[in-house]
Amino acid sequence: MTAFTAVIPARLASTRLPRKVLLEIGGKPMVRHAYERALASGAAEVIIATDDEEVAGVCAAFGADVQLTGRHHRSGTDRIAEVAALRRLPEDRIVVNVQADEPLLPPPLVRQAAEDLEAFPGAGLATLCTPITSRAEVFDPNVVKVVLDREGFALYFSRAPIPWHREGFREKALGLVVGVPYLRHVGLYAYRVGTLQRLSAEPAVPLEQAESLEQLRALAVGVRIHVALAAEPPGIGVDTADDLEHVRRLLEARMR
Repeated sequence: MTAFTAVIPARLASTRLPRKVLLEIGGKPMVRHAYERALASGAAEVIIATDDEEVAGVCAAFGADVQLTGRHHRSGTDRIAEVAALRRLPEDRIVVNVQADEPLLPPPLVRQAAEDLEAFPGAGLATLCTPITSRAEVFDPNVVKVVLDREGFALYFSRAPIPWHREGFREKALGLVVGVPYLRHVGLYAYRVGTLQRLSAEPAVPLEQAESLEQLRALAVGVRIHVALAAEPPGIGVDTADDLEHVRRLLEARMR
């Protein structure tokens, strides 16, 4: 059984939805839902990483292991790298980055990412994807797409429609092109600590900055990313007020 650490980066200063990680869903702050789902994955330890004293206090109050970090980090990856250094995690330790705004994330997917990384020694990272079934998703820049090689390693991630079908996309009214694999990236990452520290030490690359996708830094410096098909639907992340209300309704329906 794969042993791994789950780390949840939790910033309070979100832009599109202020104070997002502390907003209540079903009587609990959002970050607590993510924490409980990470615990249920079977992780050996679950750590919430934050640069904010208020977030740290809320998380400590419900019993979480909290690590305060610096405020200078460019990404969740950089924040997790500081946690790994502060906790002196060994270089071969597998760490899974669980997003604090994924209150419906199925716990088995956290374990799946860790086990996939262990199964592919040539990978520096492992992540997940799901099939795209609608043309609207392909053209939605908030939906990150990924294309893979025959062994399941990522060739590229983009907010643009990839792969672009030259003939099939000429008419916007048409659906997806039959036989072309369209895959949506699920933002769940497993790293080995050594790779995590290497990526954190690298400067941001132009592709990463252009697409606002930190995984492109890994590809640009030659780190291979294995991408497995998610074993079950990943749930709904919360980026906007509409997402928040949708998740609240879903949880209320489950509690009835």
